[in-house]
Amino acid sequence: MAASNYSLKVNRDLLDPNFESYKLSLDPLPTYKVELDAAVEELKLKDDQYTLEHMRAFGMFNYLHLDYWYEDSILFVDCKGRVLSLSVTLDTAMGKPKEVYCVPAVVSRQHEDHLCASLSLTSATWAALSDGSGRLYLLRTGKRGDGAHTKWEPLFSEDIGDPFILLHSISHVQAGVHIMEVLLLRIQKDSEESKGSGYFVCLEWITVQNSAGPGQEKRYEVRKRRVLRGKSVPHYAAVEPQGKGLMLASEKPFVFTHVDGRPVVQPDPEPMEVDKAEPLYFWQQTEEGITISIRMPKGVSKEKVEFELSADKLRVGVAGFPSLLEGQLFAPVDPTACTWSMKNDSSLQVTLQKLSEGPVWPELVVGNRRGELLMSEEQAALLHERLTHLTSDDLSGTLDEDKPPCNSQELEDCDGFPEDSFSLAHFDGDSLKPTQVVS
Repeated sequence: MAASNYSLKVNRDLLDPNFESYKLSLDPLPTYKVELDAAVEELKLKDDQYTLEHMRAFGMFNYLHLDYWYEDSILFVDCKGRVLSLSVTLDTAMGKPKEVYCVPAVVSRQHEDHLCASLSLTSATWAALSDGSGRLYLLRTGKRGDGAHTKWEPLFSEDIGDPFILLHSISHVQAGVHIMEVLLLRIQKDSEESKGSGYFVCLEWITVQNSAGPGQEKRYEVRKRRVLRGKSVPHYAAVEPQGKGLMLASEKPFVFTHVDGRPVVQPDPEPMEVDKAEPLYFWQQTEEGITISIRMPKGVSKEKVEFELSADKLRVGVAGFPSLLEGQLFAPVDPTACTWSMKNDSSLQVTLQKLSEGPVWPELVVGNRRGELLMSEEQAALLHERLTHLTSDDLSGTLDEDKPPCNSQELEDCDGFPEDSFSLAHFDGDSLKPTQVVS
């Protein structure tokens, strides 16, 4: 089943008609400095991480993590693998960061494919941590705010594959069982792609739950893994509350490919529905005028025909029935020079005279697709000639005749402008299909 496509409309009740503009304050912004005994861990892109998606995912990574449950707290990971927390309060001195967790065996993480460590604060008392080498940690943090710097307790630690960064995580309880949903991102080589960058974006949605029985020690393990594949790093990605679905905002679409290591069988695309109904009307045009032949119900006399015409609108119908053809004409006509007549008791022939001679009409009534344009060979050649300058197969035009035009096939992804639009899609957690798409 195809996803329903929606468009977002502005709620004008929320707009202030008297609003003029924002005014930026010229007051200096407060800045705070604190000495660190070890630098913040930063990732330098390697030579093979040359694509735009590598830059978006890893080159523009924010190493400071704001705690949305305690907004005075900031966390980061330093080059020693320590998770450090510090409190920021306006108009007061900033205290030194306090260690809340240290990733074990930090030296072993420094291998060729190592990424930056990433942190996702799951709830007010839980956090997810990636060590940048493919290991996922789920940590019970306790209450983090109000200057509390208690040590975090790891309750889950598992190597789940290639290095990744965390995008989002949530925590919820279902039937008395504590469950955590984690969304992570990888960029991997595409061995099957002969064109393009040679990489694709991989998202993995992992569900981890407490499998211990009542009265037993907590034991968390992976319950489900789902993999999505796409060609662009999402602008936004989040697991829906209670783990019921997934929200993705990206320039290019994503599709689920694997569940628990098994390929997802994609159904064959539904054949496009073709309207085999006969056209309601046929029309021809010259530089001066237009001739329309409209099919009429059998037995309709001239007296029952309803015909209304103005300079820019046309309506044709039969008395007592909905209009057969109604709407705005593509361009103005001269109503005084137009005629209509019945032909063979089964069609109505209408002759319209264009107000401006010359322009070719691409359609008769704006938005109406129930008619068929009949063109002679000369008209088709003329239309093709007028549109030729608007299309090009190989070369990108340039205004500077001294410079040779560039071949679009020689351009790489990073040479073009990024897409100026994207779509927001909701995926159902059970069917793994997109249910709504907003573009």
